[in-house]
Amino acid sequence: MALLQGGLLLQAPSAPGSRLEVPFTQFDLPNGLHVILHEDHTVPLLTVNVWYHVGSAREKLGRTGFAHLFEHLMFMGSKNAKYGQFDQLLEAAGGTNNASTAEDRTNYYIDVPSNALDLALFLESDRMAYLIDAMSPKTVDAQRDVVKNERRESYENAPYGMAPIEIAEMLYPKGHPYRWPTIGYMEDLTAASYEDVVDFFRTYYQPGNASLVIAGDIDPVKARASVEKWFSEVKPGAAPITPIDYPHASLNEVRKKTIQDQVQLPRLYLTWLTPAHLAPGDAELDVLSSLLAGGKNSRIYKRLVYELQIAQDVAAFQGSKALNSEYQVVVTARPGASIDKIRAIVDEEIARIQREVPSEREFRRAINQIESSFYDRMERVGNFGGVGDQLNAYYDAAGNPGYFNEDLARYRALSPADITAAAAHFLPLGKRVELVVEPRK
Repeated sequence: MALLQGGLLLQAPSAPGSRLEVPFTQFDLPNGLHVILHEDHTVPLLTVNVWYHVGSAREKLGRTGFAHLFEHLMFMGSKNAKYGQFDQLLEAAGGTNNASTAEDRTNYYIDVPSNALDLALFLESDRMAYLIDAMSPKTVDAQRDVVKNERRESYENAPYGMAPIEIAEMLYPKGHPYRWPTIGYMEDLTAASYEDVVDFFRTYYQPGNASLVIAGDIDPVKARASVEKWFSEVKPGAAPITPIDYPHASLNEVRKKTIQDQVQLPRLYLTWLTPAHLAPGDAELDVLSSLLAGGKNSRIYKRLVYELQIAQDVAAFQGSKALNSEYQVVVTARPGASIDKIRAIVDEEIARIQREVPSEREFRRAINQIESSFYDRMERVGNFGGVGDQLNAYYDAAGNPGYFNEDLARYRALSPADITAAAAHFLPLGKRVELVVEPRK
């Protein structure tokens, strides 16, 4: 049975091999900006979603935190949209907006009623073309202080907040672009000059290093004309962006560390280096996460939280990234519980799935969870993770905005034996990082 869900035509999700059709058109402007249009008249809303293909991985030793700093600076006004007007104009039109920064990209979205397309495009094009015109050492210093305070709140003074920073420094050699945190090091934020910040913007925030998605209640012909109107005057970058050159990471032993923090309960982090996003093994490890910690009946969760009652919570996930990924198991102990015992049980369950193929029922439940999550994300056009954002994500990762079916096919093609093989190959118990966070004494 075919279903019409928004502007998406799909076969019933229960049908094996059902296809999801997400119609789109794409084109390039002469300045290098890649544009993707998706028409969906379900509700009178649209999203303008911009990905700059730059994240913290494009920073340099001694000059970290720039990508996240620009996430703030991009809202500080541009030549024709002065400070404060960005939010004022969007709120008056009934719109919302936000941004996020990761290692491999920075994304911005504006969700507005469909009659406000030109407003959204004016604001996005103006900050792409003319942010530098409104920037000054004073605005950079102000946002530098905001970012420093965010680092204090989200990392230095947050429970378990320093754990990801410690883990990255244990996983990666010096010079690897995933070694430093996205928010940057405090000393680097302090040392950065105004000229450093301007150079970073001119290098990476150029139309040839960006992709623009407009998805929702649009007429594609009129939308293209509006894009050409607002973005054609944005000047191309001075030079194309070259691939990242970096020292590759490897793990040939167990690296252990214990730190103390202002927390009430100990927490165990186990982390492995794993295949990059969309590479062989990436999908298998997603399924493994569901088997180990994806709900009350999952293996580690059931043993530690329900049966033995020695853990407060359990998580397992494949943190997919462009250069390589990180697989992580995180367990928060209950009061008085032994971290050594928790680690031993986690290892038992990993070793068991490395040698014993999961049952068909258990495997199918995990696949169904992944498919359900996939279709849930497709129910909205805007915000983070909606169809507009996903079109940009697929273009960034696969060079194909319409990679929806290929993505689902990665999971549908798997068998229970594939999960066992991936667990055995990618999660060796003797090659990982182990971090324990203890309550400060």
